[in-house]
Amino acid sequence: MAAAESDREVPSALCSEFLDFSAKDTALKWLQVTDLPKEVYQHLACYVPKIYCLGPNLNPQSEDLLAQLLLQAPLEWYLCGEDPSTGLAKLEQTNQPSQLCGHVFKVGEPTYSCRECAADPTCVLCMQCFLGSVHKEHRYRMTTSGGGGFCDCGDTEAWKKGPYCQKHEPNISDASQEDPLAHLSDDMIARTYNVFSIVLKYAVDMLTWEKEDELPPGLEPPERGDTYYCMLFNDEVHTYEQVIYTLQKAVNCTQKEAVSFATTVDRDGRKSVRYGDFQFCEQAKSVIVRNTSRQSKPLRVQVMHSSVVAHQCFALKALIWLGHVISYSDALRRILCQVGLQKGPEGEYSSLVDTLMLCDSKMWKGARNVYHQLLMSSLLMDLKYKKLFAIQFAKNYRRLQTDFMEDDHERVVSVTSLSVQLFTVPTMNYEGLQSDYVKDDHDREYSITDLSVQIFTVPSLARMLITEENLMTTIIRTFVDHLRHRDLQGRFQFERYTAQQAFKFRRVQSLIGDLKYVLISRPSEWTDKLREKFLEGLDTFLELLKCMQGMDPVVRQVGQHIEMEPEWEAAFTLQMKLTHIISMMQEWCATDEKVLIEAYRKCLTALTHCHSGFTDGEQPITLSMCGHSVDTIRYCVSQEKVSIHLPVSRLLAGLHVLLSKTEVAYRFPEQLPLSELSPPMLIEHPLRCLVLCAQVHAGMWRRNGFSLVNQIYYYHNVKCRVEMFDKDLIMLQAGASMMDPNHFLMIVLSRFELYHIFSTADCRKRYNRENANKDVVQQNNTLIEEMLHLVMMVVGERFSPGIGQVQGSEEIKREIIHQLCIRPMAHSELVKALPENENKETGMERVIDSVASFKKPGVTGRGLYELRPECAKLFNLYFYHYSRADQSKAEEAQRKVKRQNGEDSALPPPVLPPFCPLFASLVNLLQCDVLLGMLGAVLQWAVEPSGGHWSESMLQRVLHLTGMALLEEQQQIESSSEDNDVTFNFTLKISRPGEAPSNTPSILALLETLQNAPHLEVHKDMIRWILKTVASIKTIRKRTATSPVSDSGGQSQEETLRDKDKAERKRKAEMARLRREKIMAQMSEMQRHFINENKELFQQSLEELEASTSTSLDHSPASPDAALVCVGPRRTRVCEKRHMVTCILCQEEQEVRADGRAMVLAAFVQRSTVMAKNRRKPPHDPENYDPLFMHPDLSFGTHTGSCGHIMHSHCWQRYFEAVQAKEQRRQQRLRVHTSYDVENGEFLCPLCECLSNTVIPLLPLSNGPGSCEQPGMAQWLKTIGQQVKALHSAHRKLKPTSAGAVDDASELEDSPPPEGFRPDLTPKNPYSATIKEMLTTFGTATYKVGLKVHPNEQDPRVPIMCWGSCAYTIQSIERLLVDEEKPLFGSLPCRQEDCLRSLARFGSACWTASSLPSVQGHFIRLLAALIPDPQVESSPSILDVDMFHLLVSVVLSYRSVHCQDSSGLSVDGAQLHLFHLVTVAHIVQILLTSVPAETTMEQESGGGDDEVEEGVCHLYNVLRTHLGSALREAGSGWHLWRCVKAGILPYLRAAALFFHHLNGVPTPPELHAVGPAHWEQLCGYLCLPPNLLQLYHSHRDLMEPLLQWWCSHSGVLECLQGSDPLVSFPRESNRLIDLPDDYSALINQASSFTCPKSGGEKSRAPTLCLVCGAMLCSQSYCCQTELEGEDVGACTAHTFTCGAGVGIFLRVRESQVLFLAGKTKGCFYAPPYLDDYGETDQGLRRGNPLHLCVERYRKIQKLWRQHSITEEIGHAQEANQTLAVGTAGVQAQHQETTGTWPG
Repeated sequence: MAAAESDREVPSALCSEFLDFSAKDTALKWLQVTDLPKEVYQHLACYVPKIYCLGPNLNPQSEDLLAQLLLQAPLEWYLCGEDPSTGLAKLEQTNQPSQLCGHVFKVGEPTYSCRECAADPTCVLCMQCFLGSVHKEHRYRMTTSGGGGFCDCGDTEAWKKGPYCQKHEPNISDASQEDPLAHLSDDMIARTYNVFSIVLKYAVDMLTWEKEDELPPGLEPPERGDTYYCMLFNDEVHTYEQVIYTLQKAVNCTQKEAVSFATTVDRDGRKSVRYGDFQFCEQAKSVIVRNTSRQSKPLRVQVMHSSVVAHQCFALKALIWLGHVISYSDALRRILCQVGLQKGPEGEYSSLVDTLMLCDSKMWKGARNVYHQLLMSSLLMDLKYKKLFAIQFAKNYRRLQTDFMEDDHERVVSVTSLSVQLFTVPTMNYEGLQSDYVKDDHDREYSITDLSVQIFTVPSLARMLITEENLMTTIIRTFVDHLRHRDLQGRFQFERYTAQQAFKFRRVQSLIGDLKYVLISRPSEWTDKLREKFLEGLDTFLELLKCMQGMDPVVRQVGQHIEMEPEWEAAFTLQMKLTHIISMMQEWCATDEKVLIEAYRKCLTALTHCHSGFTDGEQPITLSMCGHSVDTIRYCVSQEKVSIHLPVSRLLAGLHVLLSKTEVAYRFPEQLPLSELSPPMLIEHPLRCLVLCAQVHAGMWRRNGFSLVNQIYYYHNVKCRVEMFDKDLIMLQAGASMMDPNHFLMIVLSRFELYHIFSTADCRKRYNRENANKDVVQQNNTLIEEMLHLVMMVVGERFSPGIGQVQGSEEIKREIIHQLCIRPMAHSELVKALPENENKETGMERVIDSVASFKKPGVTGRGLYELRPECAKLFNLYFYHYSRADQSKAEEAQRKVKRQNGEDSALPPPVLPPFCPLFASLVNLLQCDVLLGMLGAVLQWAVEPSGGHWSESMLQRVLHLTGMALLEEQQQIESSSEDNDVTFNFTLKISRPGEAPSNTPSILALLETLQNAPHLEVHKDMIRWILKTVASIKTIRKRTATSPVSDSGGQSQEETLRDKDKAERKRKAEMARLRREKIMAQMSEMQRHFINENKELFQQSLEELEASTSTSLDHSPASPDAALVCVGPRRTRVCEKRHMVTCILCQEEQEVRADGRAMVLAAFVQRSTVMAKNRRKPPHDPENYDPLFMHPDLSFGTHTGSCGHIMHSHCWQRYFEAVQAKEQRRQQRLRVHTSYDVENGEFLCPLCECLSNTVIPLLPLSNGPGSCEQPGMAQWLKTIGQQVKALHSAHRKLKPTSAGAVDDASELEDSPPPEGFRPDLTPKNPYSATIKEMLTTFGTATYKVGLKVHPNEQDPRVPIMCWGSCAYTIQSIERLLVDEEKPLFGSLPCRQEDCLRSLARFGSACWTASSLPSVQGHFIRLLAALIPDPQVESSPSILDVDMFHLLVSVVLSYRSVHCQDSSGLSVDGAQLHLFHLVTVAHIVQILLTSVPAETTMEQESGGGDDEVEEGVCHLYNVLRTHLGSALREAGSGWHLWRCVKAGILPYLRAAALFFHHLNGVPTPPELHAVGPAHWEQLCGYLCLPPNLLQLYHSHRDLMEPLLQWWCSHSGVLECLQGSDPLVSFPRESNRLIDLPDDYSALINQASSFTCPKSGGEKSRAPTLCLVCGAMLCSQSYCCQTELEGEDVGACTAHTFTCGAGVGIFLRVRESQVLFLAGKTKGCFYAPPYLDDYGETDQGLRRGNPLHLCVERYRKIQKLWRQHSITEEIGHAQEANQTLAVGTAGVQAQHQETTGTWPG
């Protein structure tokens, strides 16, 4: 314990020096000296080692205090030249506050970005600025910060509008940007400059110091000790477990200490793990290195001299101090910036800031964080110096990034992460920085490269850096340099990466992020310099794309399956990362015509260069068909190499569209190299790519494994398709628009390998396929379908601006319409289905309302958008972004809609917008000879369908193409002015039959033939639609050719067709109706026949039915007029009918009888605090706790629930043994089943899979004999008193007495038992052996769970726990009914009815399974709480007992006394007297605790009942005489009576439930209705007078002494006068905590929450308990605690104190609700926060503002109140069998922190 001693010695050693030390004198001395740096260094050398690092345990409080006094104070005095407190205050007053907010975000703090006004997604506001800004009314995104960025409020470049919040609104006066230094005197400036330069240099020297044993010159301590630290550093390679294990071995610490070391190392980046002499520390170091070097590189450990560590500690303090001082004044900030960026003696790259940046990857996390914060609060907050810093950053960029790639920390702690602050400023040596980052082993968030976001996202800075530092080229070059693996053609080659290379590849991707920041805001005006540098950057970018063109080529596997799946992910990752960059490059080009033309030229050159490398060895061939011929090359996709990566072609396609969109193509054709284009070359590679997809669909590439399937999937996937599939299609359109359509189609046929099928002269006769292989036929069919689909897409996809004459929004509209044609969708599904731009926006919000209507969600589910009916006509069945599954779903959905609307089910193609001039010639594809030839061939095959060599979907596509051509012609005719304009004459061409020799029928003739083909019923509607359209076009043509006649002709033709349609439909409907009627007649005939045959059977069941209806009026009472009474001698007698039940396991029926085989209900017993009024009670010690009396605060109860499924006890036992055996067999393998724990007796109900842990036996109603006249209260009390005395003496005889005790016993002379009472009688047990066994089973289970002890059926507490569970369950159900406003009876599901009935009857029978004397002992002690009994010690006071629990226990335990009584006293009488007694006690309890001071309210009209009010006043005054001043003055009788009535109602309702289920008396109909409390009926049913005080007044002579005895109990006064709050009645139902409406309020609350154990550190996963409102630090090592010998996380530990093992938590940063039960069970549940689209956002990924949905929160509350949380978890875990326990429950808690250390 040297540490503690040395801590104590420190002050005394330094004390004398402190007392003599004066900061002022030191500062004055410094003002005189000539060599200030030397003086300051001497001062530091002297004092720093005396303050810091004096022992193994650092003592931050005293260190900070001393550092302030001895080190910082003299510096501040020197700086101000006066007392710092006044000097700094003056500075603050004269300071002009900055308009920039600059608030640096903490981890987990909410940040807001406006989707409408932010320049890019990196522009964010802090919560304060956001609430005071205009953006809170806009569409905004809310996210939680990863820490480290800052608020952009006040930065005009960050916002399109509304840059300032109310707080940072600039004053008009300070418009002139004056120099902040003007306010300072020259003297002050000089002093500040001196101090800052010395302190900053000192800090930089110390933080970048690499020697472990000596100090920089000038800092050597006067006397040097021999003390060292063994310092452990953090990396991102080792896991927590490895570090903890290593430390335990190396420094002999406990696991707890090792965990604490590991947590600190993870948080601060380093931690000393040993203190002592060199040898001692070196030994620990060698153990650590040896232990961690086996798997990977070893942990970094250094043995450092304590003085070096001391100076490094103070260096960090000094940086924090600088940050603090400059916050007083902008002038000081400006001086610090000058000092930091001033060039050092070594020239370029030698300023202090450069030194820090370039040594970034060598520093530890804590140091990086501190100096990044300083950079942010100084350089990045001063606009002038931000620019200068940006230039330095850009100059160092390449080296920084390279270091980062090698470093093993996250980017967050890297300086490269600042790029976003700089580069998104569209106005910043980058290479150096980035290369450091690539080498560094920490995450980017801790690297200086992470500052790029602060720099590159400022538009003005980004532009300046592009033009002056050539930033674009630098970034791309740095990027290309780090991807070194190439093949012979120079393309990237991502062959199986080693882990190290993969890690590096991930790092390299951050460079793409920086490039994105630079390009994120497009320039509005271009300078020549910017053009030049941008195009230079484009050149380097094309070099990068050229390395990707054709990478990862594939060759079709024939014969055998591929052996190893090739690596494909890396190439696609690269493609996905570059997608936005490519789009943004195109957008930049689009803003300037010169740039666009130049870019187009460069791109074309690059593509030509790529192609020159490809063509070798491909022979030319000539194709001819339908009288046309074309020259091309021989190339088979199914035999040669083909690649899916063609970024150069695709970039060219994008630029080609821009030429059309910006009209550059029409204005400067002479500047464009359009004549150099070779269309066949342009389309070659994209066409191969599309053919590859078609062949994969046709199953020709099956042997190439999954890697190819995945590539095709991503090629079409929404993340990649914009720059892949879509651009390939555009390239085909561009090529086809410049070619003869016949030539284009022949090349397409040739590449699809279908040319031989269509080129033969008699292809219509079907080429010789008879001998063809069936697979080949199938493949060819699919290829023909795909090829026809491609033609449709080339002609029909004209919704991109530049191809068709459309607006940008129409493209998105069309996407949305086609998504909603599949089914209604939620907002998030739509967003996922639409491509995002670089700002993560889809543009959907602008158009969604015009095409869809929104339907709000209910309590579950989410809000859905439904398509507006008028948009259905835009549906295109062959929409190019549909997958096959989507297409068939959409087709089905749309046909269904048409049928519902009574229209025909044809789905004709929609009308299309016209093409732009550059693409106009594409329509000719539809009327060219080759296409007509193909259409004719397919139709001909369909006419003679024998060979099966065509498919219906082929025909469907042909019909669709025909429809497209007809609509095109119709549009052209309608829009043309004269007939001669129309060049498109499709109708003419399809009407012509073939040439002479073959004389094939025309297409039109074929269609007419097909219209009546029986095998094409499905397509009839479509063919009819085509013929109708042809007819109307011909009519229009005729009309325009001849004189304009009235257009009745066309109409009449259409009408006749329509009439035919109608008639046909009518005929079909009539046929269907007749068929239905016939079937119905047959069925009823069969039924009649069956009944006749089985007459006796039906007769029997009818009789039974009648019998049961007569008795089913709930065992109708003997005399119908009598009021129903459920307790007492006047109880309504019921003759219970035979109770027949069926076992769910063996399906056998059986009657429930006392002597029969036991039938049981599956049940679940759990501890509960749902009704607790005091959650702070410490849990009781289970071994010695006596649960006989429940305290009114109900702090722990035992709840029993059941799913209501019934089994034979022996069937259940067999089932449970089977489950046990199965689990034991599972033992050796992985234990997967986690929804139940067999060792705790848990199982799933065999029928409904509900979690259960025991069974309750079903018992018949035990009806005593009808009672004769019963004695009154006084007589009964006397008798029971005698019986109790007799029992006392009988019990004494049973106890073995020691000799000494004889005398005492003889004094209490044995009283003879009253007549007819025989305490020595052993009663006969009415139950069969199996029932007895089940009584024991359920009793033991309740005892085990309720007390958390090992099962012990002999324990006398077993029956007590069962009675308690019965009472608690009834109370909780009564509360539930009140909360849900349901009537007391008739609204419970039958499973709860069965459960309550079984519980109550079990309670009255459980004495038979326990020792009789112990149960009688319980009865005696229970009764003694109400009636004085001298032989019972320590009865509780009446304020310490929950009366309903007392009532249930005393009534149920009375049976054990009654069984020995043959005097004719009935159970009923006893029940009534006990009930009356407890009720009076409860009235007294209410009067003592629950009468608030009366407000001067008007008395309720109607005046109330005088007798009642007098009675209650009298009783209250009696109580006051006994208790005196402890009770306040009574108010009016009316007020007292109201309090009593309200307070006792829950008790009476619970009693009614209890006696109803115990005695089986039917309930009065009034209690089945909802409404105000039916007081009279309730009292009548319970055999109580409506004026309850009559119970007291009619037995006043009995009650007076009882009252006096109750009040004289010492506990009563203690309670009334004690400090603890009293439980008042009626007890309010507990609710979950109130949550704020706006989710960001919660995030804000959580962001300021610090981990309670790791000193002020922010918690990573703050979690809110919804039951009590506590905020916890979950999922981390720091807050693990020990619970019953195991380490558990904070939430699990909290559930045991707050919810008896059950918890409901909200994980604030993830917006997830977590349910926990016990240590191993848990699941996530939908949170109650929804966005405006009615969806939850778990993980806050979408960032839409969230608001509380009250209904959903109520639903969670209801689950909790119903005790269904455990059941919910069980169901969730059953559903996620595969996910095992880890995911939710355990991991959420123990968090075996996965992944790299610090998980």
